[in-house]
Amino acid sequence: MNYKFMNRTNEGRVPRIVVMGGGTGLSVMLRGLKEKPLDITAIVTVADDGGSSGILRNELHMPPPGDIRNVLTALADVEPLLSDMLSYRFAAGSGLAGHSLGNLILAAITDISGDFVTAVRELSRVFAVRGRVLPAAGQAVILHAEMEDGSIVTGESKIPEAQGKIKRIFLEPQEVEPLPEAVEAIRDADAILIGPGSLYTSIIPNLLVPKLAEAVLENTEAIKIFVCNVMTQPGETDDYTVSDHLQAVYEHVGHHLFDYVIVNDGEIPPQVQDFYAEKGAKPVQIDMDVVTSRGYKVISDTLVLFRRYLRHDADKLSQHIYQLVQNWILRKR
Repeated sequence: MNYKFMNRTNEGRVPRIVVMGGGTGLSVMLRGLKEKPLDITAIVTVADDGGSSGILRNELHMPPPGDIRNVLTALADVEPLLSDMLSYRFAAGSGLAGHSLGNLILAAITDISGDFVTAVRELSRVFAVRGRVLPAAGQAVILHAEMEDGSIVTGESKIPEAQGKIKRIFLEPQEVEPLPEAVEAIRDADAILIGPGSLYTSIIPNLLVPKLAEAVLENTEAIKIFVCNVMTQPGETDDYTVSDHLQAVYEHVGHHLFDYVIVNDGEIPPQVQDFYAEKGAKPVQIDMDVVTSRGYKVISDTLVLFRRYLRHDADKLSQHIYQLVQNWILRKR
């Protein structure tokens, strides 16, 4: 695909992009995007209830900090040691084992300021974060899943463990209020980017916050991009194709959201597939005919790297996103 380049919109500013999601996939992608001339706002799920985040959520009655901390670390513009410090997880110590230092710092600033959103804002300032990081809501939410057999599983960390087929997910409270800044960022965005990440426990929960979903739908001027996962996730997306991911979003939102879908078509080495097969995961199949017949445009490329785990190639992925955004803006001029 041939792309034209531009650095600024016709209004003389860098493009505004809103990224919605949570988990490791989002953080990896943001490490690439922050190197582009983009005004980034990351809107991050607050449904996590496992591990260190779950303990702090339950004991201190605060939103779970883990996904927020990962995104802050990804967007921080500081020495690597400081980023490593935010991610550092204690391996021992009574009451400390399992906690990450960044989570504890966010908990401390929340206690000092009396407000989680203020804590995120202050830590962003201290770590020179490139862009804004906003929780999807100012309070923690409880995630429920209705399974195909009619049973209800409660808790973000419990849903994949149920090992059943998910019919739908829903929030408690259902009418949770988003941050006004998050709604405003979506309405003003030139581009809205959703994924990658756990489909039912990181991506869709943001779209179940009513006013966030409405803002995405109301912004008809923005390009809307879905970044599909490379591998299926056991207990969430077993045997899912690309179109299955898109259909799950459609069924929860009730609307066709995306203009473009970005997928990996690079070969995953057999030994890597074997490694993931032991965990019950396999490559997401690209059912191109189905996806395009539903009106989505597809960008496909070799977008994976394998080190210890399989991850998106942040540089290549962010380049595709950046170029799509630039072309979109050029066409609107």
